[in-house]
Amino acid sequence: MDIAKEPGTEKRSGKAGRILGIIGTILLIGVVTGLIFVCIFAFYVKTCITPSLDLDLNDFTLNQSSIIYYKDANGDYQKLTTVSSSENRIWVDGDQIPQHMKDALVAIEDKRFYTHKGVDWFRTAHAALNMFTGGSTFGGSTITQQLIKNLTQQDDITVQRKLLEIFQALDFEKKYDKQEILEWYLNAVYFGEGCYGVQTAAQTYFGKDAKDLTIAEAASIVGITNLPTYYDPFYSVENNKERQENVLREMYKQGYINKSEYEEAVNQELDFVRGENSPSSSSTYTYYEEVVLSDVITDLAEAKGISRVAASQLVHNAGYEIYACIDKDIQAKVDAIYTNLEELPKAQNGTKSQLQSGIVIIDQYTGEIKALSGGTGEKKISYGLNRATGTTRPPGSSIKPIAVYGPAVEYGLISPTTLVLDADDTHVQLAHTSWYPKNSPNTYDGIITIATALQKSKNTVSAQIMDKLTPSAALEFLRNRLGVTSLVDADADYAAMALGQPSYGMTVREMAQAYTALANDGVFTYSRTYSMVKDRSGKIILDNQPQTIQAFSQDTARTMTYMLNNAATYGTGHESRLSNMPVAGKTGTTTANKDRWFCGYTPYYTCAVWTGYDTPETMSFYGNPATQIWQKVMASIHADLPYKDFKISYGGSPTGVFGTREELEDQALTEEERQKKEEEEQKKQEEENKKNEDDNTGGNTGDNTGGNDDIFANFRDLF
Repeated sequence: MDIAKEPGTEKRSGKAGRILGIIGTILLIGVVTGLIFVCIFAFYVKTCITPSLDLDLNDFTLNQSSIIYYKDANGDYQKLTTVSSSENRIWVDGDQIPQHMKDALVAIEDKRFYTHKGVDWFRTAHAALNMFTGGSTFGGSTITQQLIKNLTQQDDITVQRKLLEIFQALDFEKKYDKQEILEWYLNAVYFGEGCYGVQTAAQTYFGKDAKDLTIAEAASIVGITNLPTYYDPFYSVENNKERQENVLREMYKQGYINKSEYEEAVNQELDFVRGENSPSSSSTYTYYEEVVLSDVITDLAEAKGISRVAASQLVHNAGYEIYACIDKDIQAKVDAIYTNLEELPKAQNGTKSQLQSGIVIIDQYTGEIKALSGGTGEKKISYGLNRATGTTRPPGSSIKPIAVYGPAVEYGLISPTTLVLDADDTHVQLAHTSWYPKNSPNTYDGIITIATALQKSKNTVSAQIMDKLTPSAALEFLRNRLGVTSLVDADADYAAMALGQPSYGMTVREMAQAYTALANDGVFTYSRTYSMVKDRSGKIILDNQPQTIQAFSQDTARTMTYMLNNAATYGTGHESRLSNMPVAGKTGTTTANKDRWFCGYTPYYTCAVWTGYDTPETMSFYGNPATQIWQKVMASIHADLPYKDFKISYGGSPTGVFGTREELEDQALTEEERQKKEEEEQKKQEEENKKNEDDNTGGNTGDNTGGNDDIFANFRDLF
């Protein structure tokens, strides 16, 4: 029997089929898109997210000291010093760390540490949810992730950084087991008070080795890592006790200690050692050795993509061979003056402050720092203040050759014979600023050449050149061509660039380094304290070859050498003169005589010297103490060297950038003189006009008469 279909049933069935088809198509597209996304994401992870950490855990457990070598006069390498770990970072093997300290760390920081593969997905998901809902993302990292973050300093808060950390942790745990990770973590992480690792923390806070810590003491130290300053017992015993009890409570809840152990630990009175760390048993590094180590640590951290903390651990414990650029003979001559206070200039104002100084000597042809000193007197501690490389001071007029005159010659604005008006602001106004300096002393010489202006260090002329060059161009030149990094954007300013009064200043090393370009035919070479570093197997891991920039043309450098030789011989730098070698250089003095500089060079070496006080105060000396120290050191260094002459250029014709001599003479007049001159010129003009009128009148009468006589005579001759 036929069953009658309801009207519209077939239509509804067809419509449903079409809808299902559309849904199926959408699902298929979604699946394919998802697969494509997964493939792209997998490729991104493989190529971008999982870079190699390039770390060898064995480097941190070798107990093999690194050694710094130097090349002697015969070209053979000799041992300079053994690099030993500083007291605030002592490695201790895992079997010397009590189990209850490891348990305390796992209980408070990562309770699923032994079961996950580097990432705790429960905590990660919770942190991600908080991030998208505006909550805190703190607490999502495992011990492995925290270790990687500490070593690589990848601590920016971005999704990309978090993904990188996750995949690095997964990769990391494929290479190292849990005990190795705990050992590394407990030796590398910061525990406050300058302590890296549990051994120094145990010594600092409790005066004992890590292996002797009780459960209560271990929990106290582990608790510090969360917020080192806040939970530091030397800052707040109460805060530390609160955190310690939280750690102990987690240890008890997770079964690492029983109830009696928990109660005993909570009730134990913590006997903290208060006061400074005990003195280091290691010998004091020289200033040069400290700079070598700092440079190697910086370069190693960059090369391996790790933190300075991790790089320092390697340098101190991995048995590296570091080849320094020091010249022991030159360094000895520097030390003979810098460590003997009697050799230094004496202040005339009775100050009780010790004169301080920094010096850097560079071979301008290789960039090798041959010697340096970061202070005067006996060096008593390692890693104290290094005034040659670690502090910035305003360079005063010693900046003029590298920021003003040098760039201006390079760009064709000036030459040594270019004329300029040395005068005050009643005669000279700058085009792009209302600022205008005075000379020191406050005297003016009128129309002079550029060479004379540099020789006498005329501030007014430096300002006029800067007005043509512009401060921004000067700052760009220092940064891009002369390796200066200490200056800030705000230093694109007239006073900073023209007179050497920047926001913070420059280091002695930067100044010496910049002057090498003038000394080496315009070729700037980045300064180096070491040439290479080898690992314990003899493989070169850092090859520190010279890096150069053609900062100036050869002619510019030789022109500047000509002018700076005049300045050092006859000008403000005359105290630098050597009896057996030519000198080129420039003095520098800052406001109220708080800093005195001399930066100069010979055909052999470039040297920069700063003098002043650690707490700036007015200096009172006969002459320039920096120049006097420079001369004394360089005279000793050059005593037995064969004479060489500079290669110089006289710089070509005047440029006329400031006007002709006649224009400058007019500019030099006072208002009264200019008015008098105008009156005299007007009177003279009137007299000339009157004379011309008289001459024209008399001349015309005679000519006409003579002309008529000639006409009549000629007329008569016709008949």
